[in-house]
Parts: sequence; structure tokens; C-alpha cells
Amino acid sequence: MRFLFLLFIVVPVIEIALLINVGQAIGAWYTVGLVLLSAFIGVNMLRYQGMSTLARAQQRMNAGQIPGSEMVEGVVLAVGGALLLTPGFVTDVIGFFCLIPFTRQWLAKLLFSRFSVVAMSHRQEGDQPAMDGFTTRDENRDHPFQPRRPDQSGDVIDGEYRRED
Repeated sequence: MRFLFLLFIVVPVIEIALLINVGQAIGAWYTVGLVLLSAFIGVNMLRYQGMSTLARAQQRMNAGQIPGSEMVEGVVLAVGGALLLTPGFVTDVIGFFCLIPFTRQWLAKLLFSRFSVVAMSHRQEGDQPAMDGFTTRDENRDHPFQPRRPDQSGDVIDGEYRRED
């Protein structure tokens, strides 16, 4: 709850105060120009970094791996892009940190480790089916994201039926 208060009340107040101070120091139109310039640069950086992250994700999928870190980086990129489009200097600085590869990967690893801890705690609770048909734990499978197959023998049974009332 405090986080939401900070996000929706304190950050805009800081942004407004900073915009007023910068506007008084360099002029209102130059301040508006800086805000628009940062948004333009941010959108172009977002496009370039997003494409490179997408390419890495496709390479990992083609190699048969799950692109978990790339997916988390995509979330960080989306947050950074939204912050850059939000008028203000504080949000622009945070948004640029989300778009710079070194800091973005650091943030993604931080978030990914948090997600991994949550996933591991659920895996240790037992073999519970997930909502999408995947199981969270099965000793007979090599990979936790492969769906459970009801028939492991490989035999395919084909048939037809007709309902008669």
C-alpha cells in the first residue's frame, strides 16, 4: 500500500517540483523540449533494445530453451518505455536505466531470481497440476515445462465413435 502511495502521489509531486525548477532555470520551452527529446530518444532506444532482446529470445527458443531471462528483460523494457513516455526527469532517469543493457540485465536477474525463488517454493509442495495443464513436479520428466503425457508408451490409439440416443 505504501508503494502505491509513493508511486501515485510522491513521484508526481517530485516531478512537478523538478519541472518547475528546471523551467525557471532554463526556461519553460527548453524544459518542454528536453522532455520531448528524452521521450524521442527513449522510444528509439526501446525499439532497438526490444528487437535485440526479441532476437535473443528467438535464438533460445530455436535451441529448445525457455527464454526466461529474455522475457523478464522484456518486462523491464516495457516498464522503462512507459517511464520514458511519462513527462518528467526522475521517471526518465529510471526509464533510461531500464533501457541500458547492463542495468537492464542486472534488474532482470534481480527479478528473475525473485521469480525463481517463488517457483521453487511451489515446486517443493508436491505434484500439483498448474492451471495450464502443466505439472510443477514430476520425476519422470527431464524438464519442468514439458506437459505430462498420459501414455508414455508411444502407442497411438485411433478410433471413431458415433453417439446414438
